[in-house]
Amino acid sequence: MKLRSKAGNRKVRHPKAGNRGFTLIEMMVVISLILILLSIAMPMYNQSIVRAKEARLHQDLKTLNEAIENYSLDKKQAPQRLEDLVPGYIKFIPDDITGRTDTWKPVQEDSQNAWDPNQQGLGGVQSGSDVISSDGATKYSDWTH
Repeated sequence: MKLRSKAGNRKVRHPKAGNRGFTLIEMMVVISLILILLSIAMPMYNQSIVRAKEARLHQDLKTLNEAIENYSLDKKQAPQRLEDLVPGYIKFIPDDITGRTDTWKPVQEDSQNAWDPNQQGLGGVQSGSDVISSDGATKYSDWTH
């Protein structure tokens, strides 16, 4: 009687059989699809960032101009500089769209409507940035609120 081991009846598989990977073409197709999707998404993302900054600028202009108006009504004279508004009317001077607080352009109050014609103060504030806004027609420095 001849003894055979059970291992002798098994078929031995090649180690790479069944471990098929991705081909170079498949990888290039996947990478191409990812790049196409990124090329569509990035401009939309960048535009949403710009619009968020513009919305923030609009709100900051509104806040600063309202604080100037409230200061003028309470004190019966216009503030001489933005720092006069802190801390009574605003907690801090917000950043301009440039990312700095020192670029705000003060607008002098109208001499005919000034609280004190001999000592004119701030009538408002505008952005100090001459960059064209996303509407393509106006500069940020032309925005009022």
